[in-house]
Amino acid sequence: MDKLIEFIQQPWPWWVSGPLITFTMFSLLYFGKSFGVSTNFKTACNLLGAGKVSNFFKFDWRDQLWNLIFIGGTIIGGFIAAHYLTPSQAVAISPATIADLKAIGIASPGSSYVPEEIFGSENRWSLRSMVFLLGGGFLVGFGTRYANGCTSGHAISGLSNLQKWSLVAVIGFFIGGLAMTHFFLPLLMKL
Repeated sequence: MDKLIEFIQQPWPWWVSGPLITFTMFSLLYFGKSFGVSTNFKTACNLLGAGKVSNFFKFDWRDQLWNLIFIGGTIIGGFIAAHYLTPSQAVAISPATIADLKAIGIASPGSSYVPEEIFGSENRWSLRSMVFLLGGGFLVGFGTRYANGCTSGHAISGLSNLQKWSLVAVIGFFIGGLAMTHFFLPLLMKL
């Protein structure tokens, strides 16, 4: 039993997670479904009555019930993993990344999932935190709607279906991530 718990607490190797993702994608294709986490926000808006305000939200939410169950499982699985299967909150990142993060003002990178300098209890209501939370939330919401899907939908489902626009979106995600990491993050850390 100890060996099983030790195995579960480690990141799963590609030869376990890759075939599971492949099986999931083939199953979705077989049943005529497409995968994407952001679809759940659209479904939640539908459930809350947004279909009365906008035609975009008018659809039968029951068609997305499987996706709501998936996101529920994601939340429950994340909770179990964080509270029962993670021996430490430390994140394994490379020494070069640690040096780069220290250079822009993050004192102990990798010691927890999120930097205390941005999201810690003392900094929660600072200008920097508000820019990250509100600005980031707006950009993610706008980008997801504008790209007609999120990173999981385009990178996993769209690319698996050989969709040209998913490739364009994934390239945009990477460009945005690189710009944030190398340009905007150092500027925002100066706030």
